[in-house]
Order: sequence, then C-alpha cells, then structure tokens
Amino acid sequence: MSIAISADKSMLDIPLIHRYLSEQSYWAKNIPLETVERSIENSLCFGVYSESRQVGFARVITDCATFAYLADVFVLPEYRKKGLSKQLLAFIREYPALQGLRRWMLGTADAHGLYRKFDFSGLAHPERLMEISVPNIYQQ
Repeated sequence: MSIAISADKSMLDIPLIHRYLSEQSYWAKNIPLETVERSIENSLCFGVYSESRQVGFARVITDCATFAYLADVFVLPEYRKKGLSKQLLAFIREYPALQGLRRWMLGTADAHGLYRKFDFSGLAHPERLMEISVPNIYQQ
C-alpha cells in the first residue's frame, strides 16, 4: 500500500472529513459542514492518502511559535491497524513549522497509548488549566 501524507489543504477531501467527524467521531457528532470548513481554513491540516484517496486526517491549531493543539485525528476504519496513525503523528511532530514549541496539547478518550509514543503525557499541573466546555453544541 502506497501512503502519502501532506499539509496541502487543496488535496483535502472536505466532504469525507465532514462525514467522518459528524457521523463517526465521538467528539464532533453532528458538526455542521460550515464549522468543519472554518476549522480547516484556520488550522494547519494534514491528510493521509492511499492511492490518492484520503484515508486519514489531523489538524493542528497553533501559533507556530509556542503552542499547538492536536485535533480531529482519524484514520478511516478500513485503514486502521496498518501504522498510518503513527506515520501521521511522526509527520506532524517533525513538521518544520511546528518545531521548538513550548507546549503541545490534545484530548482523547481512547488513544492514550498511541499519543504516549509521541511524548504526550497527562497534565503536569492540571490545576493550572481551565476550560469552557459545551459538549452538546452540535446536538439539535
């Protein structure tokens, strides 16, 4: 299987990304297409491609100087267990614009083991972080 990873937004299959996020993800169920489009427009995005078909995605919200938040990471179910998520994360962690950052963050319910392989860990000082959470914002 020939795999390519790219940060070229013109290659992204936005309907596929929207369909996955809105129908299959646990974190963005029912997310509107316009919201996905705006999130892609304002983030550094990475696509995973097999034979020119998009099979994975991730985006990084960043200032490219001190901070990055890794979000919306997925590999389509039929392409899982082939090491693609590891290849994607290695590509992102080595991406030139993301070097020298002071802090990376992400949220996950089920992929802690994967992210630990790329130096993510639990919060060193959770008492210093706060959030505003609106978990059902897309439910109507």
